[in-house]
Amino acid sequence: MNRNDIRNTLDEESVRLSKALGQNLLHDQNVLRRIAKAADLQEDDQVLEIGPGLGALTEHLLEAVNELTAIEKDQRLHKHLSKRFADQEKLRLIHHDALKYFENLEVDWTNWKLVSNLPYSVASPLLVDLAAMPKGPRRLVVTVQWEVGQRLNAQPSTRDYSKLTLLVGCRYQVKDIFKISPHCFFPEPRVDSACITLDQRTKPLFAEDLHKPFTSVVKRAFSQRRKMMRKNLKGGWPEEKLDAAMAAVNLDSKIRAEKVSMDQFVMLTKELHDG
Repeated sequence: MNRNDIRNTLDEESVRLSKALGQNLLHDQNVLRRIAKAADLQEDDQVLEIGPGLGALTEHLLEAVNELTAIEKDQRLHKHLSKRFADQEKLRLIHHDALKYFENLEVDWTNWKLVSNLPYSVASPLLVDLAAMPKGPRRLVVTVQWEVGQRLNAQPSTRDYSKLTLLVGCRYQVKDIFKISPHCFFPEPRVDSACITLDQRTKPLFAEDLHKPFTSVVKRAFSQRRKMMRKNLKGGWPEEKLDAAMAAVNLDSKIRAEKVSMDQFVMLTKELHDG
C-alpha cells in the first residue's frame, strides 16, 4: 500500500488515525521488505505482529511464513483487516489491547518472532513486558521512535542509558538498527524512527526468580536520575545491607545509576537478594 492507497482506504472505512494511540502507518515498500528481511523469516516460523494497522507489513509477513498472529486494538482497523485477509488461513487476527494481552506471563512464545511497526504510544512498555516473560519471543524486529532505539542500544555513562536499556537488555541483545525517515509513514511523525533487531540472550544473566528483584533495583536506581543511586535505593533495603552490597560489587556510594553497567546491576541484585 502506498500513501494514496492508505488515504483512500481510511476514507472508505471512515477511519481517522489517533495520535493518542501512536498510529503512524508505514507504507514505504523498500523499508517494509527490509524489516521482513531483518527477521530472517523461514516458512515454518511462528510470527507475531502487534498493531498491523491496514496490513502493509502483514502482507509481507504472510508471503514468508505459514503462521502469523496479529493483534490490533482499534476495532475499525480490525474490521478492515478481517475483510482484507478473509481468505488467509495462515492469519490469526486478534482484537485486543496488546498491553493487556501480554499480562499473561505463562503463555509460551519461546519459538516465536515478533515483527512489528509498534504504535509509538506503547512501544517502550510493550518491550519491557515482552522482556519480563519467562518464555518470550526469540527475536524482536520492531519499529520504534529513534530516541527509543538509541536507548535500547545505549552504553553506560551516556545520555541514552536508562532503565529501558536494562529492563529490555537483561533478556535481549541488539543485533542491528537502522534509521527510518518520517516520509515513510502516514501521517508523517515529527521524528525519525528506527527498526531495531533484538535477539534473546542465549545464556540468561540470572535465574528466573531474580527477574522481579532486578526490575525493582533498576526502577528504584533510576527513579531520580540526577540523584546518587544509593539515595534512590535506600528506601528499599536497610542501609547497612545496601552499603555492604554496593561495597561487594565495588560501587562507589556516590555513583549515579547511569554509570552502572548491566553486569554490576545483576551482581548488586544478587547481593541484595541473597545477602
